[in-house]
Formats: sequence, C-alpha cells, structure tokens
Amino acid sequence: MIRDATAQREKLVWETKSRSDFVSEVDKASEQRIAEIVRRRCPHAIVLGEELSPGAISSEGIVVIADPLDGTTNFLHGYPQYAVSIGCGVSGVLCAGVVHDVVRNLVYRASAGGGAWVGEQRLAVSGLTQPKRSLVGTGFPFKNEGLLDAYLRQFAAVMGASSGIRRAGSAALDLADLAAGRFDAFWELSLAPWDIAAGVVLVREAGGRVTRLDGSEDVLGQGAIVAGNPALHRWLIDLLRST
Repeated sequence: MIRDATAQREKLVWETKSRSDFVSEVDKASEQRIAEIVRRRCPHAIVLGEELSPGAISSEGIVVIADPLDGTTNFLHGYPQYAVSIGCGVSGVLCAGVVHDVVRNLVYRASAGGGAWVGEQRLAVSGLTQPKRSLVGTGFPFKNEGLLDAYLRQFAAVMGASSGIRRAGSAALDLADLAAGRFDAFWELSLAPWDIAAGVVLVREAGGRVTRLDGSEDVLGQGAIVAGNPALHRWLIDLLRST
C-alpha cells in the first residue's frame, strides 16, 4: 500500500504533529491495515501504534507495537529510507520483530532464540572492536530541542573517536543496519517504543546489545537508547556518559 502511494506522494496532505514531525494519510492507512490483520489473526492481542493507538505498553498478554511508516518525512520528500516496523511483546518482554524496508523490498525478521534474518541470510553484528574504525548511526532529537545541547556534545565526542557518523532518518532501518553489521554502534536520545521494538529484537538476536544510557535492558518506553556489538556498545555508552 505504501509503495502504491509513492507515485501520488506530491498530492498527499501533510498534518503537523509537532515542529518537523509530520503524518500523512498513508501512515494512518498503514496502521489501520496492520491493526485489521492482527485482530483477524490474533483477536486477543493489543495493538499499540504511533498514529491511531499510542499508549502505555501492557505488561500482560500479547502486545503488537507498530510504526506504520518509520521515516515519514523521508517518504514525503521521496528520500528512499523508510520502513514498516512491527514488534511483538508477551507479558512485557519483546519476543519478535519485523522491519520491512519498503524501497528495497527487504524483510528483516527476528524471534527470541530464533536468530535474525533477511531472506535466507542470517544476520550478525560486526566483529569490529576498534572505535577509530567504527561507523556509528544516530538520530537527531528534532522533536525535543531541549536535548540539543547535550546531543551536540555527544556528537562531537563520537565524531572525534570514530571513523564516521550517519543519520538517515529511520531508527528501524538503523537498527536493521546494525544487526546486519553495516553499523557498529548506534545511539539516539528520544525514541518511542514503536520506533525501536522490532529493531531491538533484530539486534539482540544478531548478537548485539541495546540498552538505556544507564545500562538498563528495559527499553520499551520513551527515551534514549545505545546499541552496538558488545565491544562497541560498551565503548559508546562509556563515551556518552562522560560527555
């Protein structure tokens, strides 16, 4: 559905949720489609989505956590980096995730104990241990300008200690890239559960770590995350804490 809408992108109506944060009819239609499929196949599940059903994550039962179009601003501008991200938790614990790279028609999937995959290829985080050679993904705190000064200090520190930083505008695809070994580490200061639920499962099943800045493994809330292969997750979290 999203791919079909791409040809009509210039006719879409943008709604402004907050400064530099937009939503379109495509986001809403995608979430509605996801909710309909989940309720038909698993009627007792709770669907938590960014556009139509945001709310607190239940600690009981099955919860499907969906971002119907991660990278909406990219989509609206025709920048080819956007995805559908769907994670699943049972009793508050993430157990499965899928990230669909719409433009490249790639489906990343992972389940607890089942590994992380794209097609028939099993994913694994990079084995790089030298920060100076690392490529680090990030996201800007564009929804919360109060975090900008702290983020810029972190950005400068990471830039000086790594080989480069990339920001493409879709946290779900950033985490998929980390799981596939294309990034060595990633951090962002303000993310919601639907931004990361599927990606967290991907990274962890690919052998990586995803935590809060304080090292907590409980990431299903609003806030900062730090991710990476085991060695560079430790390096990055220590660097960020020291800035």
